[in-house]
Formats: sequence, C-alpha cells, structure tokens
Amino acid sequence: MLKGLTKRVREDEGFTLIELMVVVLIIGILIAIALPTFLGARNRANDKAAQSGLRNALAAAKTCFTDHDTYDDTTGSGQVCDAATLGTIETSLQFVDSTSPGSDGPNKISVDVPSGTIWDAAAWSKSGTCYYIQDDSQNGTTYGSLAVATGGDCLGSDANGVSGPSW
Repeated sequence: MLKGLTKRVREDEGFTLIELMVVVLIIGILIAIALPTFLGARNRANDKAAQSGLRNALAAAKTCFTDHDTYDDTTGSGQVCDAATLGTIETSLQFVDSTSPGSDGPNKISVDVPSGTIWDAAAWSKSGTCYYIQDDSQNGTTYGSLAVATGGDCLGSDANGVSGPSW
C-alpha cells in the first residue's frame, strides 16, 4: 500500500504552465466585463442619494404647506416654509436658503420660496449633477436635472421653471 501511494505522488506533478495561463486569461476576461458595470454603480448611487434627499425635502415642504396653507407668509412676518422651518420638520437634512448652494452632498438642500404657491429646491450629487424639484400647489410637482461644474452652481433659486430630463 505504501508503494502505491508513493508512486501516485510522483505521477501527480500539478498544473502545467498552459493550464495556469488559461485560468489567468479567464479571470482577466471576467474582470474586463465586470469592471465597467461597477464603475457606474457609484455615480448611480450618488444620484439616487441626492434624489432621495430632495424627495424627503419635498415631503417636509408639503407638511409645512398643509399646516400653513401657503409656502410663503404673505403677512410680511417672514417665509413660512423656508430653510429654518424645514430643518425643524426634517432633521436628517441640512436646509440652506436659495443663495447658498446645495453642494456638500445629497443631505444639503438649497431651498427657495418664490411665492405662496411655489416651492423650489436643489441638491448636488457627487457625480456632478444638480437635481431640482419644484412644487407648485396649483400645477403639480416638476423634477429636473442639470450637469454643473461645481456644487456652487446648484441653487434652489435655479429650480424656477425647471426643465430638462425628469428623474
């Protein structure tokens, strides 16, 4: 029995160089196919995070609108659904006024209240896209996006008259 095992070990010499190169080639092909798919995943995730932040901001704005029956206080005492008020409704987001860009990622929302019936917001995705949302209590909600050079160009006041591809 010992003789049989010794003979078997001597005959089993392992893989040849050709077999190893075929395995390396197959792994290389799989990486070449999978890599482009994974590279776009990060940008898509950043875009979805910005869109999700805007949807949460819209929910907070609609809550504020429902409570006060307007987005803007027409009595002159200040804006009802401005950045400060929305920050108390939705604490997971950082709301800034329309002169400040929503540039520090998806949780920073630039808000503009141009009238009592219209509310605008913008959020910058780290992929380089600024996402806009405009809620008009009389005409519905409009979504749009625009590629911007920096997050500093992503202002809630730019959402007025949102156009472009919807998300």
